Amino acid sequence: MITKPKTRLPCSGMTLIARGLTRSFKQHVAVADATLTLTPGRITGLVGPNGAGKTTLLLMLAGLLEPSGGTIELDGAPADPASLRPRIGWMPDVFGTWDSLTPTEILGTFGRLYGMPPAAANARARELLDQVHLAEFRDRPAQVLSRGQKQRLGFARAMVHSPPILLLDEPSSGMDPRSRYELRDSLRAFASGGVAVLVSSHILSELGEMVDDVVMMARGRTEAPPQSSSSAWRIRLVGEPAGGGRLLRFASESDAAAHLAREIAGGASVAEFTRATNALEDSYFALEADRT
Repeated sequence: MITKPKTRLPCSGMTLIARGLTRSFKQHVAVADATLTLTPGRITGLVGPNGAGKTTLLLMLAGLLEPSGGTIELDGAPADPASLRPRIGWMPDVFGTWDSLTPTEILGTFGRLYGMPPAAANARARELLDQVHLAEFRDRPAQVLSRGQKQRLGFARAMVHSPPILLLDEPSSGMDPRSRYELRDSLRAFASGGVAVLVSSHILSELGEMVDDVVMMARGRTEAPPQSSSSAWRIRLVGEPAGGGRLLRFASESDAAAHLAREIAGGASVAEFTRATNALEDSYFALEADRT
């Protein structure tokens, strides 16, 4: 579980702008042309199929991978990897831990790496472990943590230095439903405090409830979300099992309402009629990308 942040929110945010980023590994082009803007107070979703280049892009934005081309700016000034790292909170999809160390020691070590005095780093570690509900494990080896608990520890590690920009790659992977809900709540609280947040996730129903802006990525290129020509709706008649029924596609809500009216006028006993996808899912399915 994760609670809303109560302290150490940045007093002012920073805007990150990436233009035309590219990254090649020998003959393989992982990112061909990526452009995006991260704005204080807003959560941006990064969406695309496997192999689209999302993680490579995140690593460049975090200052952990040198771009082959393009530019990154922080508040209008050019930024290189060394200037990015102190200002970015980075949470990878899998947080590698030192299994023999305790969560307090892990977070305290990262705090000292960011220049905190030992006492302040340890105090920050205790504060964050309380926030992500890992206090009972603070003095136990990290090897006893479950996959979801390690994800919560990874989220805490990203926040150690109170960064103005948070980058998260599949942050809720392995988390239980309550922790996922509280992660969304916590990220919204960070954004309200002026943090610029970028979240990459394949859980589109969850992401759609959280984000203010969306960047789609396919074949190493970013693009605005495409407009879907239709949306999916589910109709279930009385007597059909919960979760059953038919999936139908309509070009608009008016068309969906007209179809429901015809069903009822024709004598159908409709138990449930609901939209089966959200707007973000519809945009993703309209994305011209290969299945991977």
